[in-house]
Amino acid sequence: MSSQVDQTTLTERMSSFENMCNRAGIRATHQRIEVYREVARTEEHPDAESVYKRVRRRIPTISLDTVYRTLRLLEDKGLISKVSYPGDRARFDANSDHHHHFICTRCGMVHDFYSEELDRFRPPGNVKAMGKVDSVHVELRGICANCRK
Repeated sequence: MSSQVDQTTLTERMSSFENMCNRAGIRATHQRIEVYREVARTEEHPDAESVYKRVRRRIPTISLDTVYRTLRLLEDKGLISKVSYPGDRARFDANSDHHHHFICTRCGMVHDFYSEELDRFRPPGNVKAMGKVDSVHVELRGICANCRK
């Protein structure tokens, strides 16, 4: 399975980025565009250091701090989401379609998957006492097929 998204998906994500920034009340600067492009172009859910190394090829003057701050801002504004589990570095996802994740607890690989059954899941009634649930995202953890070999 290729970790790159198809060109159509990348084009759609990039063409909507400026509008998403406008709705979020932030400017679509060159650095933000390039950081977002690195998260949007792959299904591998890159961490900040991977994004930094790739963006630095196009913007040699960008700092790791700028990449971290940009990822945090994009996450805070809902343009990307963070995927992580204890003991692993935060990884980032530009897929805005409702989906879930399988995370390999051995190698850290993260794969998106879709499930109408899980999309219909309703939290138990006692969760209402904890607060209002806006969405449900399921994370399945286990050993991936490559690690099981």
